[in-house]
Amino acid sequence: MTRIALCQIPVSEDPAANLSRARDALAEAAAGGAELAVLPEATLTRYGRRIIDLAQPLDGPFVTGLAEAAREHGLSVIAGVFEPGEGRVHNTAVAIGPSGAIEAAYRKIHLFDSFGARESELVAPGDTPVVVELAGLRIGLVTCYDIRFPELTRALVDAGAEVFAVIAAWGSGPMKEEHWTTLVRARALENTTWVAAVGQAPNPEARDGYGIGRSMLVDPMGVVRTDLGSSPSVQTCEIDSQITIATRNALPCLEHRRLQVGGS
Repeated sequence: MTRIALCQIPVSEDPAANLSRARDALAEAAAGGAELAVLPEATLTRYGRRIIDLAQPLDGPFVTGLAEAAREHGLSVIAGVFEPGEGRVHNTAVAIGPSGAIEAAYRKIHLFDSFGARESELVAPGDTPVVVELAGLRIGLVTCYDIRFPELTRALVDAGAEVFAVIAAWGSGPMKEEHWTTLVRARALENTTWVAAVGQAPNPEARDGYGIGRSMLVDPMGVVRTDLGSSPSVQTCEIDSQITIATRNALPCLEHRRLQVGGS
């Protein structure tokens, strides 16, 4: 069993305020016995043109503050930040171990140029799927819009992922919440893999519509084990690798594939 905390926090425009809120959430996660805590996409600051000016390198004060909290509490952390780039930033999921060391960084591959948004105007895409070992689990990193592309999670499970950590600042709007819950469950079920999906809680001070909550832990049979609703919350739950084994014995769909990723 691995205890994992879903840290559904609201995010403001101010990185310092967000770091304080994130550190409080990590303290709560540690008090609940978590070995791994997952924070949302864009925990550094809310989306908007400000991300160009507010982006920080991974050795900057925001990630350093998260690393200090990870080391203080002896837990691993996954969180979303923006890294500076050439003209545009990278939307990065950073994975930090309990020693405070950065174990991996995943730059979001699929950019949200949909429903009238143009993430690619501000963000440069990454090109490499990432699996990282934290808290005794091999974790595939997925960011928000990525969840709509099953070939990414299939590539991650082929690389040995036992859990998908999905971080998001999901937009509100007609059918959007239904899309989120359906896609998260689908990625779990089709890959017979646990999914820990953590979104921003709604921020009543913001008007951009990003952050619906609905963070979830979904088991390899697609059953929702935990759903945080829309309110800010830190909830610790358990991932049981024996359930993955039992599910794959009963439903060996990964073994039954005829087409591989890329069509080969």
